[in-house]
Amino acid sequence: MLTILFDGVAYGMLLFVLAVGLAVTLGLMNFINLAHGAFAMAGGYITVLAMQRLGLPFLACLPLAFVGAGLMGALLERTLYRPMYSKPHLDQVLFSIGLAFMAVAGVDYFAGSSQQNVQLPEWLRGRTELGEGLLQLGMGHYRLFIIAVCAALTVLLQLVLTRTRFGSRLRAAVDDPRVAAGLGINVNQIFLLTFAVGSGLAGLGGALGAEVLGLDPTFPLKYMIYFLIVVSVGGTSSITGPLLAALLLGVADVAGKYFIPKLGAFIVYTLMIMILLWRPQGLFTRRGGR
Repeated sequence: MLTILFDGVAYGMLLFVLAVGLAVTLGLMNFINLAHGAFAMAGGYITVLAMQRLGLPFLACLPLAFVGAGLMGALLERTLYRPMYSKPHLDQVLFSIGLAFMAVAGVDYFAGSSQQNVQLPEWLRGRTELGEGLLQLGMGHYRLFIIAVCAALTVLLQLVLTRTRFGSRLRAAVDDPRVAAGLGINVNQIFLLTFAVGSGLAGLGGALGAEVLGLDPTFPLKYMIYFLIVVSVGGTSSITGPLLAALLLGVADVAGKYFIPKLGAFIVYTLMIMILLWRPQGLFTRRGGR
């Protein structure tokens, strides 16, 4: 049972890093970006290509995945996304889902449709067993590494959004862009940097998750529903909500597949429906936010 809980927490932390960029763009920037998974896929493929073609070690590829996906997000924000900020949400949905399908087709054409493999370093492949019986805990070293990295990123994001001048400027730019601009805040630059960081986090999550979730051209469509569940259940007003939702989703998914494999993802969707019936705005909401 402890092993299932441990694997569920690791899976949930990974989902949080993958989905937190969508929580930021949807909750703080008020933009529905269903192509968010394409940036995660980009980070995964950057890692695979850097390891296979350039011979770089796995840990050196993680910053490359973050920077590469972030630069891609910044470029698309300046050229394609920015004109869509003022459009209705339906237009944003159709536009971003179209980008997701284009990303799937492009990767399938250039990289092929086969599953990509990531060669982890030897020290991340092992497993440590603690305890006995029902209290036995089997900790995979790579999943422990994922928990440590994602926990550090969570603390860092929370501090940036709540304790720094950038976080206060971002909240001001979202609540009232015209007043924020009148106070000297460069709203376009704030949104550009926020979108780039969210895309970079998705790329980092894709690099970390390539070994656990698998990596192929259908990645953005396969996990789109999981990103949306994390954001809708957790709420879009803070980091705490998506984190808690991702942990609940991860533990429920792993436990459900272990104890009741025939039901599959049905348990996850049931949990989502129950939470949204209880709190339609998500677990955490910000009063007065847009």
